[in-house]
Amino acid sequence: MERRDFIKRSTWASAATLLPITKFPLARKPKFKMGLQLFTIRDAMAKAPIESLKKARAMGYEDLEIYGFDPDRIGYYGYRAGEFKQILDDLDLTVSSGHYNFSSYFDKPEDELKAYLDACIKGAQILDKPYITWPWLAPEFRTLENFKVLSGKLNWMGEQVKAAGLGFAYHNHDFEFTDHNGQTGYDIILRETDPDLVKLQMDMYWVVHSSNSTPQELIAQHPGRYVMWHIKDMDKVSRDYTELGNGSIDYVKMLSQIDPDALAYYYIEQGGNFAHNDMQSIADSATFFKENLKKYL
Repeated sequence: MERRDFIKRSTWASAATLLPITKFPLARKPKFKMGLQLFTIRDAMAKAPIESLKKARAMGYEDLEIYGFDPDRIGYYGYRAGEFKQILDDLDLTVSSGHYNFSSYFDKPEDELKAYLDACIKGAQILDKPYITWPWLAPEFRTLENFKVLSGKLNWMGEQVKAAGLGFAYHNHDFEFTDHNGQTGYDIILRETDPDLVKLQMDMYWVVHSSNSTPQELIAQHPGRYVMWHIKDMDKVSRDYTELGNGSIDYVKMLSQIDPDALAYYYIEQGGNFAHNDMQSIADSATFFKENLKKYL
């Protein structure tokens, strides 16, 4: 038996205990692949990356957003980018975005950030990954003036990424919506970045959690910018993360009100607070998503 056939067959068997029965109609072909942000299962990936990917694929996940880039080896999860791409191909998985550690270069010389970005571009091209995403800004940099500096960096980085044939995006958390005398960091990013160079990845949980706007409103107000979404639920009591369907965010209502015209990719995510463990949580979220939400996407 060839290696690729073996991996694919073992994928379905290895995750059988985690794969719940779904009522989702198999005849319908959704517009988008069901995506997973791998940070959700970071503990499992640290212990057994290939086995974890097999199980995720068996649950129905088809597309990934990755993290944990090694710029020295141009690698991911202990594998060089080319080796990791072969693993993904064998499992019939794609990668459409990656979160990279740009924040650690925020106050370093520009040439260091450019060199790191060059390495990120090389890795993305090897994986055939359409987007590179800036995911985080460290607490010590979260001033209005630094959001202006950030916007300038995002613009030239977006230009460099676009010249390489890829897309560039910024991912929000809660801190971008902190009020600074009537202005927020997110206001600055929206106003001072070039929409043609810097797209946006909306974390819907954090928008609901901390913004004065709803995801529906932001997407309608900025057509064409929100090319990626993070979909995760909010615990009804603690407001921490929770499995899809267990929390307070009414995604049926939300997704039914959004035109996904600009959307290219979405990722189910849960940063922690698992009911049992990370792998069971992505199985439970996948089941809820397929039964209740996938019809909108």
